[in-house]
Amino acid sequence: MRVVTAVAELPRHAQPSQFPTLDDVLLLGGIELTRLAERVGRTPFYAYERSHIVSRVAQLRRTLPEGVRLHYALKANPMPALVQLMAGLVDGFDIASGGEMKVALDAGMAPGRVSFAGPGKRDEELRCAVAAGVLLHLESEREMERAACIGAELGMTPRVAVRVNPDFELKMAGMKMGGGPRPFGVDAERVPAMLQRMERLGLDFHGFHIFCGSQNLSAAAICEAQRLSVELGLRLARHARAPLRMLNIGGGFGVPYFPGERALDLAAVAEGLEQSLRPLRQASPDTDLILELGRYLVAEGGIYVCRVLERKRSHGQTFLVTDGGLHQHLAASGNFGQVIRKNYPVAIGNRMHAAAGETVSVVGPLCTPLDLLAERMELPRAEAGDLVVVFQSGAYGLTASPTAFLSHPLPLEVLV
Repeated sequence: MRVVTAVAELPRHAQPSQFPTLDDVLLLGGIELTRLAERVGRTPFYAYERSHIVSRVAQLRRTLPEGVRLHYALKANPMPALVQLMAGLVDGFDIASGGEMKVALDAGMAPGRVSFAGPGKRDEELRCAVAAGVLLHLESEREMERAACIGAELGMTPRVAVRVNPDFELKMAGMKMGGGPRPFGVDAERVPAMLQRMERLGLDFHGFHIFCGSQNLSAAAICEAQRLSVELGLRLARHARAPLRMLNIGGGFGVPYFPGERALDLAAVAEGLEQSLRPLRQASPDTDLILELGRYLVAEGGIYVCRVLERKRSHGQTFLVTDGGLHQHLAASGNFGQVIRKNYPVAIGNRMHAAAGETVSVVGPLCTPLDLLAERMELPRAEAGDLVVVFQSGAYGLTASPTAFLSHPLPLEVLV
């Protein structure tokens, strides 16, 4: 019996090394995958490892400049047990819906440390947030007026910040969320007038939310966006009568998914952030600088597991037909923002040290050619009953997938 601290090599792909193996079987939370599958009761399922998430937050605490506040963005993974774990690790939560607000508050996070962003907030969501004391990140002038009316109706003063659509973009971002025409936030040049109106409405102004983009592996690009965000926040703060209590500069920290990608240089990001912090500390020393991270905290700590139902040959190509697919893991199928489809790191979880003996495509049970978890990938020979593992699956997995498609059962989720 041998314990190995890194998974077997996945040819032409990044080698996930966050989980050890025991003999030929992947370990998650110290549990053999085959045993975990029995414990869960059925496949497919998602599994998230507590220790990996705890270690990732601890690494950030050690590396980032002192005093930086760390928030978890629930949209990355709102599983209640995972959110409850996060409540004891981070300084606050960022939410994007009334449903996420319920999960956040049920997890025990103080309402004053929860912020609510996103366009198109419904009146009932605004009412709940105001009543709870959640910080509203206003996405438009009209949303500001609606929040003020709701506050008057409830006899409460809404706590608000302005989400700013900046006049710059996060370069090399996997998904751009700011700069140019966007449905998110208020264009930077319109913010001063909005702040004047906010004062007349008597809203409790806290600061700004400047979120440029996500899934970025370039430390230089992230540092530039952080510097520009701090400069913009300080420039806009001059138009506010109230002090700048918080500045949320988003996150954008990426994780490697595809061949050739390298992990983000966190030390370089921290060094750049320290430089960006200096003018903020000088001009507004009581301002809390917030990093809002989701994917970076949880993606690499999760896996998706499905079971091979049968091997199938067609015109010389081998297919592994599984009970999982795009309806449960849209991102791994390549249909969640990829322009050119690339394989996530995939392994046969109970054959981790077997040689990659064949080129196969891993497909699901859906009646569509898009139902593809791995395309022409070199893997050990797998048979019916073997377990397929998709790594980097802790973020934007289940809740980002069309689970109602073809009415298959929902996968389970476990935190181990």
